[in-house]
Amino acid sequence: MSNEQVNLFSIIDAYVYQSFSSIIGEMVVVQTTQGSLRGVLKTVMPDHLVVEISNRPFYIRTTEVVWVSPE
Repeated sequence: MSNEQVNLFSIIDAYVYQSFSSIIGEMVVVQTTQGSLRGVLKTVMPDHLVVEISNRPFYIRTTEVVWVSPE
């Protein structure tokens, strides 16, 4: 992988991180490559999200997220 490709992924990840950060504390639906989850977005990190469902945290790798929608 060239440096240009690495930099492009870093920029895209930064936008995703910033977008997810703006909806922390809200109910969300997260579609992943394995299915969908519905709960409260608790934390956003550069490599994962934490969605709380029935008082239990679910850690979702950012690379597995297809889309996120506030409810």
